[in-house]
Amino acid sequence: MLETILQDRFAVTAVILFGIGFMNLMLQQDLLKKVVGFNIMDSAVFLLLASLGYIEGHTAPIVEEGAVNASLYINPIPSGLVLTGIVVSVSITAFSLALIQRIYRRYGTIQLRELLEKAKKEED
Repeated sequence: MLETILQDRFAVTAVILFGIGFMNLMLQQDLLKKVVGFNIMDSAVFLLLASLGYIEGHTAPIVEEGAVNASLYINPIPSGLVLTGIVVSVSITAFSLALIQRIYRRYGTIQLRELLEKAKKEED
């Protein structure tokens, strides 16, 4: 059991991080804390993807001229997906923070319950 956990330590860490981020996203009322939870979830997914592409003892996929054995390299596709995901994650975080700033200027709070109460009062 312990041997399996140690062998899959990156996947286990990714699952734990994802759970922490998800619980933070669901339980927090502060919008900034929700963005932090979303970023923790993103990081967990990136860790999982990077760990799936890594092969112990193999090197980066920089093929030199005359290389014979291509099986000695790690898989480059998860690394590319992680880099693309980081760019998307940063963009979504920037947009979310700008949106939270606009919400704060309009309503004077970033607490979800207070926002829902104020929005309900505006409807009436």
